Amino acid sequence: MQILLSCAKTMAERSSVPTPRTTVPAHLAEARQLAAELATLPTDELARLLRVNRRIAAENHLRYRRFHDSDTPALPALAAYTGIVFKRIAPASFSAADFEYAQQHLNITSFLYGLLRPLDAIRPYRLEGDALLPGHDEQTVFAYWHERLTDALLDKIRHDDGILLNLASGEMKRLFDWKRVCREARVITPEFRIREGDRLKTIVIYTKMCRGEMTRHILKNRITDPAALQTFEWEGFRFDSSLSRGDDWTFTLQ
Repeated sequence: MQILLSCAKTMAERSSVPTPRTTVPAHLAEARQLAAELATLPTDELARLLRVNRRIAAENHLRYRRFHDSDTPALPALAAYTGIVFKRIAPASFSAADFEYAQQHLNITSFLYGLLRPLDAIRPYRLEGDALLPGHDEQTVFAYWHERLTDALLDKIRHDDGILLNLASGEMKRLFDWKRVCREARVITPEFRIREGDRLKTIVIYTKMCRGEMTRHILKNRITDPAALQTFEWEGFRFDSSLSRGDDWTFTLQ
């Protein structure tokens, strides 16, 4: 079973997480090209492109300017991202064997690097999927990666057991030909919801926590049978068969 997870916007410049090794991202050449092109943008234009304030734009302008410097640290992707999902995965607690298992089963989307494995060494950046890339005829990041990533993801799924556990945010589907992915693989998508009276609500922070906890649970316990995930519980979230339809699984806070 392959797992698809979203990248985070926040990234570490340094990390003390011990990892057994680092690997080279499959789309490093594309990442280097995009970083070089983004480095040519003035800070104010980068702020508009990323829809961030000038301080964050200046920080990332410097990151892109330094992207190709040999002394700019590159961290394993699983240790580089610092968002809620990755905090819940808690890679600092991973053994070397845990990392190697994750390397074979976990796929992390990236607007700059395309698709990453946990040990792929990456440099800090910030980018948005709907940003228009300079020098690419008004092409968005989503459009840039669409054809490049679909075969790569499907190849990994086929070489495993044909199953993809989709724990990525909804917008990440736009990086792929998602209809084709769903045709050629079994795609299981867990949703995490909270009951408020007769209504079910999705609370983003809880969804992110649950995605991280489920990913950690799979990797640490070497889970290969998706049916075993229906017993997953965390902080009161449990599988709800009455609300689940086919491979769209709902976990509710009981």
